[in-house]
Amino acid sequence: MSARSLADAAWRRVLDRWLADHADAAPRLILEMTEASAMLLPEITVRFMAEMQPKGVAFALDDFGAGAIALTHMKDFLFDLVKVDRRFGRTLDASADDQVVVAALLSIARQFEMFTVVQGIESVAAADAARDLAADCLQGFHVGVPRLSP
Repeated sequence: MSARSLADAAWRRVLDRWLADHADAAPRLILEMTEASAMLLPEITVRFMAEMQPKGVAFALDDFGAGAIALTHMKDFLFDLVKVDRRFGRTLDASADDQVVVAALLSIARQFEMFTVVQGIESVAAADAARDLAADCLQGFHVGVPRLSP
């Protein structure tokens, strides 16, 4: 979702109505937001997350490490999980520099008690490297291809 969606009253009404009608689904709902989007309207993002999380909605920070988020804001955002940018996952097995960066990103996420996902895992070697860094979850074509239905 985009930060602009959070400021859109009509979108918020639709979401609030859906959550009221499907309260049992809220704990299974994870809303993803990119770093760039979160930083566009940080105050609105923080307020929205604080309103939705008591209803059971979780939030994922997508493309973590892509460079848009100011680390000074990490303590303000209430993300439940972070998804490390796929550019790091693709070369994780072959790049010592990427391994250092991913290890640091995972450490930051763990400090804030966030579940961690490394995206872009496209080989056994990259999956092994991500596991060695103790990522909670892996995402990419090696793990599974995108599908229209679960």
